[in-house]
Amino acid sequence: MNTDSAPGTQHAKRPDASAGTAGPPALALRGLVKRFDQTVAVAGLDLDVPTGSFFGLVGPNGAGKTTTLSMATGLMRPDAGTAFVLGHDVWSDPVAAKRLLGVLPDGLALFDRLTGAQLLEYIGRLHSLDRELAQQRAAELLDVLDLADAGDTLVVDYSAGMTKKIGLACALIHGPRILTLDEPFESVDPVSAATIRSILRSFAANGGTVVVSSHVMALVEQLCDHVAIIAGGQVLSSGALDDVRGTGSLEDRFVSLVGGHRELGEGLAWLRQSPG
Repeated sequence: MNTDSAPGTQHAKRPDASAGTAGPPALALRGLVKRFDQTVAVAGLDLDVPTGSFFGLVGPNGAGKTTTLSMATGLMRPDAGTAFVLGHDVWSDPVAAKRLLGVLPDGLALFDRLTGAQLLEYIGRLHSLDRELAQQRAAELLDVLDLADAGDTLVVDYSAGMTKKIGLACALIHGPRILTLDEPFESVDPVSAATIRSILRSFAANGGTVVVSSHVMALVEQLCDHVAIIAGGQVLSSGALDDVRGTGSLEDRFVSLVGGHRELGEGLAWLRQSPG
């Protein structure tokens, strides 16, 4: 038995090819479980992300989105279950799986005493790019993401939005086949957000797979062609965007599945009083 495998993963079945494709799903999550003390964050979650899709993962706060993405990309060990990246088991074949991934996690810790250019070159070298190619790609990414003027600035001095963009550049520099991005537009200004959307659309249009988590339903509807709604660490609905949202909006479908919406009624009447 491989002692490096998470409990319950050694007998996980390798995923079959996605419907209509010649290969396995980009991401296949099988029976993922994660507990924190007495709290079950993810409860036996199963999910397939089709290759070439722009996939949105939505859910309320505490739904298990970040924990799910962390386990799917090998950043957090599950208590049970496993994840496959284009057929490679993240836990029994981590090098092959992670080579295919570009990851922008929540609360990303960067080597922030490097400049932006140094950080990107370093990440590129970690992914086995030669120095010249790493420097070339770093310069291109800094330019496209409007960070060229900050290339010689220490990352610790970046704003929150700039830090998010340099984190995305780190996820892209090795040319991954799958991007998993946790709240990629948080703290990003509208102009930069438009640039990021253009990059991600181009990536998906050319055969890459993008997985984003977000609280903003309108953004998911604008960008994604597939979506999964999760709550309580389980998938409530998953599939093509039009199939999941039905005849209404994604937000309507989300609220109907997740529940918890409260009518104001007579509450907070003091806020509705006219001044004077």
